[in-house]
Amino acid sequence: MCRARYGEHVESAVHPLPSSGRVTISDVARTAGVSVPTVSKVMNGRDGVAPATAARVHEVIEALGYETSLVARSLRRSRTGVIGILVTEFEPFSTEILTGISAAAIESGYELLAYAGLVVGEARQGWERRSLSRLAGTLIDGAIIVTPTTLMADTAVPVVSIDPHTGPEGHAAIDADNVAGARAATDHLLALGHRRIAHVRGRVDLASSEERRQGYRASLAAAGITADPALEPVGGYQTALSAEVARALLSGPDRPTAVFAANDGSALGVLQAARQLGLRVPDDLSVVGFDDVPQALAATPPLTTVSQPLQDLGAQAFGMLLGLLEGREVPNHVRLPATLVVRGSTAPPPPAVR
Repeated sequence: MCRARYGEHVESAVHPLPSSGRVTISDVARTAGVSVPTVSKVMNGRDGVAPATAARVHEVIEALGYETSLVARSLRRSRTGVIGILVTEFEPFSTEILTGISAAAIESGYELLAYAGLVVGEARQGWERRSLSRLAGTLIDGAIIVTPTTLMADTAVPVVSIDPHTGPEGHAAIDADNVAGARAATDHLLALGHRRIAHVRGRVDLASSEERRQGYRASLAAAGITADPALEPVGGYQTALSAEVARALLSGPDRPTAVFAANDGSALGVLQAARQLGLRVPDDLSVVGFDDVPQALAATPPLTTVSQPLQDLGAQAFGMLLGLLEGREVPNHVRLPATLVVRGSTAPPPPAVR
């Protein structure tokens, strides 16, 4: 076998790859003309390899695109250099959080692994523990979990939760001020002159959903209005289900003149139901959402909503996890403000009902 001299183009010495297309450490050693232990020493920064040989090995690694598996890296170094972001699914809310995490991770030295449990129904409960058990220790050094269903006090790796179902208890967590945000949304509708205001609730198993209901009811109470459970159907944070319950709400003789939906997906469902019933937004019906995902601005009309700083939630969660990984003390709970963004979906009620 003819070995390429150091300094020559690596491509001239590259051997055919295995049929699988995956480069192995043996391929690197054969191409560089050294032993497998020598390649291992170079990759792990150990002494005993001449500088010229080490440079040659690095050149071959770069040319072949060789990288050890995360499992092998973990076994060798007791860490992987990877942080996991666990979500139930990739939808607008989690995607915005992922964007914030990604921006914060630049130059941190950590890679990111986004993992979706893709669970439905009863399997949704406890999904994060099942996902974490698959990844922790061998694939990731720590995890950011978006809306976990259970407490994550005892975990194999450091964990930070974003908007936990049960609220911030027993582990590092970050969320937005759901109560204040819901009050701002309902106060806005009251200030416009609305009195019959419905609330399409979120998932009943989420603390954030209940907090938004509390804020809605507190705002009504402050205005001297008794909450009507008939105006509080569950939309489950789902567009289709919210459209269904909104059609029922808006079809009656004493329909509400405004709807505060627990998230933007639900608000989009309300807009869909209003169109189907021939109601004009905001002339006949005002609609407010919560989250401020990109789809809210793109809606027709653009959606008035409560803005959660979703990307900032992700960025600060990453900072908290980095602190835990470095052995620093971090706050057990961080709460960010939620602010009202007024757009085109809200206006005073029709003159006939003022």
